[in-house]
Amino acid sequence: MIASLPMYARPENRAAHSALWALIRDGLRARALPAPDTLDFDTPHMQGWARPDLVLGQICNLPYRAQFRGRVTLIGCFDYGLPGCPPGQYYSQFVVRRDDPAATATDCAKAGYVFAYNEGLSQSGWGAPQAWAAAQGLALRPGPKTGAHLASLQAVADGRADWAATDAITLRMAQRWQSGLTDQLRIVGQSAPSPGMTLITRLDQPAEPYVAAITEALAQLPAEIAQILGICGFYRLPQSAYDIALPTPPDPA
Repeated sequence: MIASLPMYARPENRAAHSALWALIRDGLRARALPAPDTLDFDTPHMQGWARPDLVLGQICNLPYRAQFRGRVTLIGCFDYGLPGCPPGQYYSQFVVRRDDPAATATDCAKAGYVFAYNEGLSQSGWGAPQAWAAAQGLALRPGPKTGAHLASLQAVADGRADWAATDAITLRMAQRWQSGLTDQLRIVGQSAPSPGMTLITRLDQPAEPYVAAITEALAQLPAEIAQILGICGFYRLPQSAYDIALPTPPDPA
């Protein structure tokens, strides 16, 4: 069995994620559902989502839409209280170096700025930015593929790229715990919202007992733990919320 909450895992919040999992785990067991003692922090997230013994996972909506729809059971989304964002959803924020002359994301795209992205199957790092650009009648100029949101921020700070887009929740955590990096950057815009990091389980499971266990766990979670995680609620989104066109890959090859 495996349970993992990988999408916002950092050394600074590992203990808080473990405390949340302990409450969810006990709620699942109380409903006669097997659950591992501890979270898995080591298995690569793509491998974890595909495990036939998946108890709980957390998936980005783009790999869900592209590869895992029909292969896992959707449970719902934690809400992280982003300003101006519907519950259970999130958006990307565009960043440039602090001394860059661009005032807006549109300025960056029109100037042909080199865009750092973490990976082509990232909604916040590629899918949402590309949708934003298309809606403006613009195009992104893909630059370095960095492998991680924080690495994209570093690429901009170092001058290896001109701008990037990162998950607003990841950026908020970086501002809290890596201010030396984020102080070198400036936000110039944001994408439209889309479903947030979505909790899933294996395909043969009904969602309702998991919803009940997670809702109960959040009600019991100490306020200081919720504050570390940034979680302020839990919402179930309809399947139709995930009916979003897949983006063109940054590198068609």
